[in-house]
Amino acid sequence: MSLSAVQGRTSLFERIGTSQKLDAYVVGAVFLKEGLLAAALGDGQVAFINSENISPPSFVSVHDGTCLSLAVDLEEQCVLTGGDDGRLVSTDTEGKTAAIATIAGRWVEPIVVSRASGLRAAAFGKTVCLFAQDGKAVGQFDHSNTVGGLAFDPKGRRVAAAHYGGISLWWAKASTQEPKRLNWSGSHLDLTWSPDGKYIVTAMQENALHGWRVSDDVDMQMSGYPTKVKSMSWLPKGRYLATGGADSVICWPFHGKSGPMGKAPVDIGWGFESVVTVVAAHPRHDVVAAGYKDGAAILVQIDRPHPVLVKQPGEGAVTALAWSADGQHLALGTESGFVCRISLSDWRAPDN
Repeated sequence: MSLSAVQGRTSLFERIGTSQKLDAYVVGAVFLKEGLLAAALGDGQVAFINSENISPPSFVSVHDGTCLSLAVDLEEQCVLTGGDDGRLVSTDTEGKTAAIATIAGRWVEPIVVSRASGLRAAAFGKTVCLFAQDGKAVGQFDHSNTVGGLAFDPKGRRVAAAHYGGISLWWAKASTQEPKRLNWSGSHLDLTWSPDGKYIVTAMQENALHGWRVSDDVDMQMSGYPTKVKSMSWLPKGRYLATGGADSVICWPFHGKSGPMGKAPVDIGWGFESVVTVVAAHPRHDVVAAGYKDGAAILVQIDRPHPVLVKQPGEGAVTALAWSADGQHLALGTESGFVCRISLSDWRAPDN
C-alpha cells in the first residue's frame, strides 16, 4: 500500500489497520520476529499480539504492579521489562518468565539492551546494574541522584546515565573506575546516544534538550519547546533527531562537524492543534511516525510538508509507537489501552 493512496480525512488505520483493546495503559510496544507485537501494560502484564490479528492477544502477568519500561531482550523472541515491584524480568513468547534481578522498594526504569556487547542495563533508582545474557550481574554503578535515562554507545562498550546535574559515562566492562562527568545544571530525564556515537542528548525537566559532543565535551542547548520533551528518536544514520514536545515534529540536524550548533531545527508535520507525545523514526527511510496527546497519529517525511494521517483523534493520548525491523509494520498504543497496527510496503512520499 502506498502512502500516496491515503491522504485527507481517511486514516491509514481506517483503510488497512487492525486493532485490539487491551483495557490498560500501554507503556511501550516492540516488534519481535515474524511480526509478533509485544505491549507492556500499566496493570503489570505483557500482551503478545500475532501478526494476522485473527486470534485474541495472549497475556502474561509479569509484575506485581505496573510495567514501567520495555525493550526487546538479547534473545530476540523475549522482551525485557522493569516494574514498580523492583523486578527486572525477561518474558518469552510462550509466556515463560525469568526474573533477572529484584531490589525491593526500587522502581526499575529505564532499561536498555546492547546486542553489540551482549549486555542489559537497568536503573534501580540511583543504581545502574549491568547483566550478561545468562543473567549474571557484571557491573554496578551508583549515582547521587535517581537515574532518569540510560543509553549504550553503538558498540555497547560504554553506558551513559542521565541524572540531576548532567550525565555519567561508564565503561561497561571495567570493574573499578570513576565515571566521566558531563555537567549541566538541572534534572536530566530521557537520554539518547547518536547512532554514530558522536553525540549524547538528554531531555530535561525544563522544556529543553541538552547535548554534548563526546569527543571534546562541547555542549549545546536546544530550547523553545512549549512543553516537556518526552520522546526522541534518531532518523537513519543519525542525520536528524526527531523530538516531541510541540505541536509539530521538531527535527534537529546532527550532520556536519558541529551538529545542531548554530542551526535551526526542521519543523515537520505542522498544522495540528495537539502536542506530540511520542515519535518513532523509520529504521530505513527519513520518515517519522508521531503520536499526539489527543490520540491522533501521523507519518511525515523530512523533506515533505504534508503529513499522512495514521489515526484519527480519540482513545486517549498516544503513549507508544513501534516499527518492525524491516520498517513495513507500525504499531501504536494509547493511554486507554487501544492498540492498532498497519502494514505498508511502499514508503515513497506522496507527490501531491
